[in-house]
Amino acid sequence: MTGIGLRRRTLLRATATAAAATVTAAGAGGCARGRRSVQVAVVWAGGELARFREVVVGYTPTVQVIGVGNDIDAFLTARRSAGTSPDVAILPRSGLVVEYAQRGWLSEVTPATSYTAPAGMADLLSVDGRRYGVWVKAAHKSLFWYFPSMLAEPPRTWDALVTLTRRLGARHRAGAGPAPLAIGAADGWVLTDWFENVLADVAGADLYEALARGEADWRDRPVGYALDRLAELWSVDGAFPDGGRRALLTQFEESVIQVVHHRDATMVFEADFVDAVVGRFRRGTEPLATFRFPGARVASQPLIVGGDAAVAFAGSEGGVELVRWLSDAGAFQPWLDAGGYLSPNLSVPAGSYRDPLRGRLADELRTADTVQFDLSDRLPGTFTGTDGVGIWRIMQDFFMDVTDGVAAREAVRRATGALAEAARAAEGGR
Repeated sequence: MTGIGLRRRTLLRATATAAAATVTAAGAGGCARGRRSVQVAVVWAGGELARFREVVVGYTPTVQVIGVGNDIDAFLTARRSAGTSPDVAILPRSGLVVEYAQRGWLSEVTPATSYTAPAGMADLLSVDGRRYGVWVKAAHKSLFWYFPSMLAEPPRTWDALVTLTRRLGARHRAGAGPAPLAIGAADGWVLTDWFENVLADVAGADLYEALARGEADWRDRPVGYALDRLAELWSVDGAFPDGGRRALLTQFEESVIQVVHHRDATMVFEADFVDAVVGRFRRGTEPLATFRFPGARVASQPLIVGGDAAVAFAGSEGGVELVRWLSDAGAFQPWLDAGGYLSPNLSVPAGSYRDPLRGRLADELRTADTVQFDLSDRLPGTFTGTDGVGIWRIMQDFFMDVTDGVAAREAVRRATGALAEAARAAEGGR
């Protein structure tokens, strides 16, 4: 949350419209004559949409790219009911791929021989051993961003982050400096990204996976421990500009602006797509630095990733062919050259990246001890979260509790109970 939908970039995609644009492949006139175009529905907007159109210029036959806005699920469901499904869709969460495959909406796909997905993502697009999608864009979701002039030594452990937040929070309350943290708590996915990084670390891969598959109890001790660690940090007096209630009105993009333009906060946590906001709103020329989300308990740091997956709708041979083409290691070279793109394909050579940050993050995808996919993007039904619903709402309620002075033990009890109830309700609808 590629990455990567409303759940990853609320304001960056808010201007998306349902206008279609046809991209004609270079040199397509001869061999493509007589073949109908292939229609692709995407959640991308703005610069991402423009880059994808540059990518498919290299495909024959022509490709009609439709930017459908935030709720691609509603769009595709309506098109399915009308019998006008596109050939291909780029979906922002793996749970949708599984749901559509189980409904019989999708064709099986076979990726190119050069396609190799990270271990934590490889099997998420298959149902009963059959593959129904390929990853085409990744998001590294374990990053903090800061200006070196404002933070000389970034914290390497969770305890060090808490200590730093308390120290900077005290300075901020005294009017002697910015708040330590900016957070876009108005976007529930931001809070779930925080939670997933802590949970993957303290709970371990087995429990994390079991929760994603609906095979574990959300009231298990490690879930409560992860929430308790978050409460420890989020409840620090002075942690956020203008306090927790203001943070609940702050969207993702604004939280980045608080750091890079207003300098109201020292650090902001979110995925590699933060730099799309930085490029538009940074004041001055100092480059931002990043550090990995610090481990809360164990030595190895899990890497949380999101992703966008291409699927072909049932009955579309052209869609199956395009999905295979998109999975090739060289397909997204125009976007790699332009920067701002992280490939989920481990076969893409490191030298292909012109973007130094993405090149480093691609190395982390290859070498991380544990790669875990965004948990909320894997949950079923409404549990997956959207504005005011599901795990997004539960995490916002938890954030409100701990920043309003509710005791951590009580806040954790409420949150784990709500998570368990939401999981039960979602399982009933599987």
